[in-house]
Amino acid sequence: MTDTEIRVTGFGGQGVVLLAYVIGRAVAIDAGRHSTMIQSFGPEARGSTCSATLVLSDREVLYPYIRRSDILVVMSSEAYEKYRDELTPDGILVYENSLVQPSPPAGQRAFGVPSTRIAEALKRPIVGNMVMLGFVTAATGITPREVMREAVKASVPAGTEAVNLEGFDSGWAHFEKEYGSAAREAELAAAAAPAGPAAKGA
Repeated sequence: MTDTEIRVTGFGGQGVVLLAYVIGRAVAIDAGRHSTMIQSFGPEARGSTCSATLVLSDREVLYPYIRRSDILVVMSSEAYEKYRDELTPDGILVYENSLVQPSPPAGQRAFGVPSTRIAEALKRPIVGNMVMLGFVTAATGITPREVMREAVKASVPAGTEAVNLEGFDSGWAHFEKEYGSAAREAELAAAAAPAGPAAKGA
């Protein structure tokens, strides 16, 4: 496996950093691989663009900064405009489709989820990031579902595990409903081919 580089971005207050942290934890602790994470915020903090980057690898990560995103997760239109050109030509774009209207070039795969609206329908607006995480997990196959769920339980504040997992499962279910497991399995098979990019999903 070659390194997989991921950027998760949105505006302050959306839980971007926690979302990225859970991915890194799932890969590094529960899946037994290596990961590094770097986070950044705009000067205004809450409400401004923030992002977290991850490098995932089967070997020790010696250079923690990403060069291009293999997977770009965007949760605001400002973040999309800022980082859209960073995504590799055959990369995966996952976006909050009630806030972002992307125009990806040919070759890039794009999958949208109304994570904010789903969280509001659950009467848990704060778990919008976990809705997005569930959707990202299903779309990319970055780790098995149960591995990521265990990472969620270990990462969120005690007493909030159930509501965060409800958000996660709702995001996963939305991918299944809108895109289907067959599409994901086809993409994962393509990613496993020798010439394919690492850790790609549907």
